[in-house]
Amino acid sequence: MSENQLAVEVVRGEMQPWSDYSGKRKAVGGLVLRTLLTDVLLDARTLVLGPHGADLIEAVLARSGPTTLLVRSVSDAGELSEKFGDRLQVIAGALDGLIAAGVPTYDVIVAADGLDRVLGYDSDDLSWQQRLDALAAVMSPQGVLVLGLENEFSLVNLLDRRPADQRHADDEWRPLHDDPSRPVSVAQLAESLERVGLGTDVAAYAAFSVDETPSALIAADVAAAARPGQLPTRIAVEALEASAAVVPLLAPVAEGAEAAARAGLLASTAGGWIAVAGAAPKHAVYAQTPGQEALLTADPESDGWSVSVTGGGAEIAGVIFDASAVPARVPGGVTVETQLIRLAAAEDVPSFRDLAARLGDWARSQTDSRVLLRWDDVVVDGESFGFGISAWTTAAEETGKDRLAAAWSRFHDRLIGGHRRHPWPPWVVGDDLVAAWVAMSGIEPVGPTPATGPDTPPASVEYVARGKELAGALAAAVGIPADASQTPDVRTALAAAERAAHEVYELKGQIFGLERTLNFRDKALKTRETRIRELRIQVQAVNAEHARLRKSRAYAAVKLVRNVAQIRNPRTFAGKVKRQLKNKLGTA
Repeated sequence: MSENQLAVEVVRGEMQPWSDYSGKRKAVGGLVLRTLLTDVLLDARTLVLGPHGADLIEAVLARSGPTTLLVRSVSDAGELSEKFGDRLQVIAGALDGLIAAGVPTYDVIVAADGLDRVLGYDSDDLSWQQRLDALAAVMSPQGVLVLGLENEFSLVNLLDRRPADQRHADDEWRPLHDDPSRPVSVAQLAESLERVGLGTDVAAYAAFSVDETPSALIAADVAAAARPGQLPTRIAVEALEASAAVVPLLAPVAEGAEAAARAGLLASTAGGWIAVAGAAPKHAVYAQTPGQEALLTADPESDGWSVSVTGGGAEIAGVIFDASAVPARVPGGVTVETQLIRLAAAEDVPSFRDLAARLGDWARSQTDSRVLLRWDDVVVDGESFGFGISAWTTAAEETGKDRLAAAWSRFHDRLIGGHRRHPWPPWVVGDDLVAAWVAMSGIEPVGPTPATGPDTPPASVEYVARGKELAGALAAAVGIPADASQTPDVRTALAAAERAAHEVYELKGQIFGLERTLNFRDKALKTRETRIRELRIQVQAVNAEHARLRKSRAYAAVKLVRNVAQIRNPRTFAGKVKRQLKNKLGTA
């Protein structure tokens, strides 16, 4: 080895200028992985192989003996050396260069980032299996190994809509994505470790990550046995939905994860795996609560799960994270949401109503609980129900109506927003459908509140409106929309485009019908206008003839005759005429 001006040791294979910490693909880290390392590390000579976050390095330093970090970037090595000082020996170079330097073997090797980023420009083109051989060459036979492996068959990778040239950045440098020797399953990973003498006691975890940070580690055998709606599947689906925030997908990832769980392949669709050889982890499930720096650990029991939640406690968007609200034991059944979606898809409305009524009775019996109800976390426990692992509680004293409305509002977003089959008409959505479900739960419907002003829209039922607010606050706190819609996936976009095209076609038909009706009416109006003009000319002609007749002698004679014909007593009339003539003549 040699020492350079940056106070870091350098072996063959160092890279500069280069960084594995500031590129597109970051260093591995996170609360979940820190906890796993704390459970399995020994107080012995340790090697951290490849780029690992500062939080992981701190966790290793707290549990291990003399620790060495090998990174291939000289600049990264210099920054890490300045950060950790004498507590950490930092070496810049490649794995094969470390072997050539003749270092003693290590009792613990932490390679959670995997073996992809351990070679430099001057290294031989080693396959994944050859890199594992090189790792085994610097490790004690009875040592502890924590090894990560990326899964090219992961759901997120399969549904990633970006082309291959955009999916992997240049900062990976010589990726192994097409290496035929690379393990592609938990079984192949265990066989590879056994080949180098490290496979006698291996614990494998399916790692569901957001970027390079695992948000859930589920024991591979537990994940393989999990079915839709059960605790491991719920945790995995939630982690996969969180990953959709950073990866543009072709289709919703939750649907594929549930299908994989039905086939017993949930562990095969994770973003990667973490193998622990030479030590026994304490728990079957390690997970971080979305939206909080809180750790959940779970272990299977006979008919349920032993659960522990630590950390968290912040208030976000009007809801509070309370770890003490999570029960120590969670039933092993499926969630209420799973049952409701199955009944809705089967159009079994009577059974749906019955389940909703039972949920309402159970929710009203939880008088001392402030946990915000969500049907995707409430678990079916025989003839009753039980709370799941959600620790989000209301900040104010909410009524039972509000909490029920919040649960149904969230279910509405997940059912309708997820484009799932259901028996209700497509126009019965929103507050109307939520109010109907709340009524099924035993809450009598209330008429809408009228508007309070000309510019104020009519308010919904008060508890439905409050339920929507609580459901929105929960989605904001978790950081995942209720329907898991991050950037619109291609399937949803195509469905929306097809629906829009159908609506356009229908509107074109309506426009054609209206145009045809208007043409008929226009023709009728023109005919009517022509007839009116003709009648007007005829009336004018009649009026002219009538005026001419009134001026004629014949008309005067007729008028005189008509007036004379009206005289009933000619003698009396003649007498009156004589008297009037005498009066006029006498006056004259």
